[in-house]
Order: sequence, then structure tokens, then C-alpha cells
Amino acid sequence: MIRKGFLGCGILAALLYVAMNVFIPTMFPGYSSTSQTVSELSAIGAPTRTVWVLLGAVYALLIAAFGWGIWKSAGPNRSLRIVGALTAVNGVLSLFWPPMHLRGAEFTVTDTLHIIWSIATVLLMMLAIGFGAVAFGEGFRRYSITTMVILIGFGALTAQDAPRIAANLPTPMIGVWERISIAAYMLWVVVLAIALLRVRTAADDALATTGRRSHRLVTAVTANH
Repeated sequence: MIRKGFLGCGILAALLYVAMNVFIPTMFPGYSSTSQTVSELSAIGAPTRTVWVLLGAVYALLIAAFGWGIWKSAGPNRSLRIVGALTAVNGVLSLFWPPMHLRGAEFTVTDTLHIIWSIATVLLMMLAIGFGAVAFGEGFRRYSITTMVILIGFGALTAQDAPRIAANLPTPMIGVWERISIAAYMLWVVVLAIALLRVRTAADDALATTGRRSHRLVTAVTANH
């Protein structure tokens, strides 16, 4: 049950992140989810920074816990153990995300670190999906590859407009491109969690059935003696 709880953290993390992106922007007057990035909600000087950082910490802990759940569910599957480790590292790294500045503000070292963290996070996501692609059957492999294509394609569109943020230039669709990438990863997390819960539940049921049969056999032998 503890292992299943850790796997459930992946689903909770995805739901929390979606809720954060729905409700927190309403606390930022003038903010546009279409033309502004998620990171601007936690930017230095943003009215939503405090609430985003607090809920973001909860999200990061849930992702780290999900990674541990994957590791514990992997058994001899080396690829899944790597997915679990990468996901846990992603969660821990997200606890220490350096903030960016609001548009038009002076670009400083914290903005540079924010970019580095963004690259590292995306790399961890891509590696996790890549190793996860070989963990199950053909259907999950194709789904994982599709997710990676979406991340690369819309990630490239986001990166293309990213320099315009510091220059305080228009970025009419950057929020859409970024959120499509995020949604693709979150959905992959949910699908992986459900797949692991189903597979391990079947294994647990088989083990429980074997245990009951063994118990009945021992009881019968003992009774005969």
C-alpha cells in the first residue's frame, strides 16, 4: 500500500500542477496564459510568487515521491529503475529552482541559473521518457515517442521566443507552446503511474493467491498429522 501511495503521488502532482496553472494566473492582474510563461508566475516581484513557490514545493515533493515509487515498483527492470532515479532527481532539483525577473527588468545571474535549471529539467524529463519507453509494450513505446516529439517541437517554439522575454518584446503564443509541452509530460506521468499500478496490482494479486494456496496446503497437511 505504501508503494501504491508513492505511485499515486505522480497523479496528484499532475493534478496539482494543472490546478496551479488554472487558478494562480487569476491572482496576477494583467497576466496572460497565452502570451506569458509559467515561470513568470514565480518571477521576482510577481504578486503570485509566494503562492507559486509554496505549491511548487509540494509539487516537487510529490514528483520526488513518485520517482521513489517507480524505483520500488521496477523490480529487475533496469530501465524503470533509471526512470525512477531521474524522476526523483527532477523533483529534488525543482525544490531549488532559481527565479527569473519580470519582463523588462535587469538580467542577472539568477536569470541565467533559471535558464540552466530549465534545460536540466527538460533533459531529465526527456531521459525519463526515453528509458520509460522500453519498460512496457509497443503501445506505451509509441506513446512515449509521441510525447518526446511533442516536447521537442513545442519546446523549440518556446525557446525561440524566450530571448524576447528579457527584452520585454511581444511573445504572443509562448504561453501556449510551453503549456502544451508541460501538459504532454504531465499526461505521460499519469499514464505511467496508472500502468505501474495495474501491472503491480496484478502481480500482488497473483502473489496473494499463491500465498493463500500455500496456507491451505500447510493447513491440510497439518490436519492430516
